[in-house]
Amino acid sequence: MNQTGLTLEKTHNRDTIAAISTPFGESGIGIVRLSGPLAEVISSRVFRPRGKTAALTSHRFRYGEIIDPGTGQPIDEALIVLMRAPRTYTKEDIVEIHCHGGYLILEKVLETVISQGARMADPGEFTRRAFLNDRIDLTQAEAVIDLIEAKTMASLEIANRQLKGTLYQEMMRFKERLTDQLALIEAQIDFPDEIEPLSQAGMRENLEAMICKLGEWIASYEEGKILRQGISCAIIGKTNVGKSSILNILLREERAIVTAVPGTTRDVIEEVLNIHGIPVRLMDTAGLRKTADSVEQEGVRRTREKIEDADLILFVVDGSRKLDEDDEEILRKIGRKKTVIVLNKKDLPLEIFPGALKRLADEAQAQMIPISALNNEGIDHLKAAIYSAVMKNQVKSSAGQLILTNVRHKTALLEAKTDLLNAVRELEAGNSPEFVAFEIRMALEAIGELVGETTTEEVLDRIFSRFCIGK
Repeated sequence: MNQTGLTLEKTHNRDTIAAISTPFGESGIGIVRLSGPLAEVISSRVFRPRGKTAALTSHRFRYGEIIDPGTGQPIDEALIVLMRAPRTYTKEDIVEIHCHGGYLILEKVLETVISQGARMADPGEFTRRAFLNDRIDLTQAEAVIDLIEAKTMASLEIANRQLKGTLYQEMMRFKERLTDQLALIEAQIDFPDEIEPLSQAGMRENLEAMICKLGEWIASYEEGKILRQGISCAIIGKTNVGKSSILNILLREERAIVTAVPGTTRDVIEEVLNIHGIPVRLMDTAGLRKTADSVEQEGVRRTREKIEDADLILFVVDGSRKLDEDDEEILRKIGRKKTVIVLNKKDLPLEIFPGALKRLADEAQAQMIPISALNNEGIDHLKAAIYSAVMKNQVKSSAGQLILTNVRHKTALLEAKTDLLNAVRELEAGNSPEFVAFEIRMALEAIGELVGETTTEEVLDRIFSRFCIGK
């Protein structure tokens, strides 16, 4: 059993929890889920089957109606399925009530099952019980929320692989190698006269190989995080350079108002776009210029805030107009942020000298992508530039490559790497093998915390608080 499960065993084995597991709103079907020792008893009190009155069979749906046990009045017709432990999501008895998806109906069904002995589930408590009952490890539990929140096929694939246990299995293989190394050292400590001295060079080579592997996994995090969470991308520039047109053409819809009147965009417009597997939150901003209009001034202020917060800047320049002080001022505000310079209106005669373009790109340390938003030219090149600006490598979620997407995992591996580096230093200094063994045990503890073997209640609370109540 997980060490963390021992502290909650006295409560989670007694309680039966219930929650609405489908989103609130109106839909054809809604689900109320129960888990715990009273799930079957409660279902027998609130469910009246149609036809034969035989007892429920595990993992088989029955048709009937949900009733108020006090009055016998029907609440809704429903399908109900009993799933007896241990072949369930939580490894406890689970009952799911499939009724109509109206808000009032679901609330009434939930209220009824709670009145019969269940309690309201905490956020993520179903998945937490799956972890505490050793059905899944902690990385798989975290993969559940990643799966629900996935915005692209790339992030969905990574979450699915983690849910299948890929990360856990990789960590267990690494832990086994580290444990073997520790066993050799401890045998040398305990039986110095009976075991041949360990090869210092061989031990160092093994530790350095493991440090290198940890480094590869840690390095995958920055791009893995982008695949999972996406990036924010602010489209900025002077008024009337085509920012809103670029937003519309990237989204393939008329999301922003486009007119020939400068300063049309007064507020920040945000939409999410999938670019080569990356969720990109595009932000069309107000044109940056000096203005006496109080509403436009507020839009400019918000634009400056978005520049500070954005992961990537699309700096739009009108190629049919010469560069001026406003362009220079915008460039200074961008600073050292990742930037793609978009030279719009390439369908018109170019008024910017090539030398000025090169200086602009060099100062921003950016790619320069010429496009015509009017004629839909250069947009694929722009998308490729957005991708390459934030992704150093062409990350592929292949079966042979582990990609970290969770900062908790990265932190644990950084701790393990530091511990192994310390072990190598102890080895090089010629210190007692006890010191080397201590550092290796610390690294093993960090790996154990990553997969949930030694995780504290506080960490569990933080992880599962991200879940919805019905999961």
